[in-house]
Formats: sequence, C-alpha cells, structure tokens
Amino acid sequence: MSAPDKECVRAFFDRCAKNWDAEMVRNERIISGILDRAGVAAGKSVLDVACGTGVLIPDYLERKVGRITAIDLSPEMIRLAREKFRDKPVRFLTGDAEAEDFGESYDVIMVYNAFPHFSDPEGLITHLSGFLAPGGRLSIAHGMSRERINAHHSGTARPVSAGLMEAEALAALMGRFLKVETVLSDEKQYQVVGRK
Repeated sequence: MSAPDKECVRAFFDRCAKNWDAEMVRNERIISGILDRAGVAAGKSVLDVACGTGVLIPDYLERKVGRITAIDLSPEMIRLAREKFRDKPVRFLTGDAEAEDFGESYDVIMVYNAFPHFSDPEGLITHLSGFLAPGGRLSIAHGMSRERINAHHSGTARPVSAGLMEAEALAALMGRFLKVETVLSDEKQYQVVGRK
C-alpha cells in the first residue's frame, strides 16, 4: 500500500462521518487497557489525534482528565464530534496533525485507530513528540489486530491507508525520539507507547 494523499483521506472520512458511530465496534476491556498503558488518568492533559466523531472522549471524561484537545483532518468528523460534546470541556480543531502548532504540551497524545491514514509516519511521530510534556506518552493503538486492520483496509479504505506496520518496526521508529515502554501486537489489539 502506498502513502495516502491527504485530500483523499479528508474526502473519504467526510463521506464516512454520518455512519461512523453506527458502524463502530468497541471492546471496552481492550480500550481500557490501551488507555491505561497510555497513561490516561485524572488531571492529565490529552491530545486526541484523528479523533473522528469523538470515539474516546467519553473515556477521557470518565477518567476525569484535566484538558482535552481533539483534532481531525475531516471537517465532517469534527462537526459531528462538536455536536455530540457541545456541553463538554473539549477543544476541537479541524486540521492536519502532522503540521498543526498546538501551542501547548500534553501528558498523553493518543493516535487511536488512525495511524495507517497518515502519509508520513516518521514525520508524524517527530512532530507530535515535540508537544509531549516531560514524562508524557505518545500512544499509537488499534482496538484490533494488525492483520485485521490491514485486511479491513484492503477494501474501500485501500486508497487512504498505507497499511499498519509491524509493532516492532513502529517501536524502532518511535525509539529514535522517545523511550519505548509498550510494544503489543496480538490477535486482539495493537499498541506502541513511547515516553518523553
């Protein structure tokens, strides 16, 4: 799979937005573990990259995080997220997480179910690492196996996915910028976490 074009990614997810929540599958136990390993806890500041319609925002609120910023390339995804959480303390941004100047640092930066849609994995990690607070964690995770993600993306999502790299390859890439704490890839989930 080749690197996805950002305009194609934006248009694809704008089209998918209206049905996104109805088609979403959640495994609460897996998501809880992903959030635990990422360090999502009371008082922490969280940057949710490629937040979609706000899939993880209820989890952040339940864990009583201190501050939430959510960004997505798709204006439609952000519009729906804003509608769902209009009375919640969340800062929503429509933009390119690979280039955005967030203007502040975060304890946790989460890229959940989105990593294959970024055209420059190394550039993304380099850029996001610069917005981690000291001791902060960058988590790249999926709530299903690498094999299932890549099979799923071989269909209609093929033009907007570069494929999910092996966790060890991601860990080696992330290790250039951060201390890698978690490398997990099994039949149920995928996660690599680096700490500043």
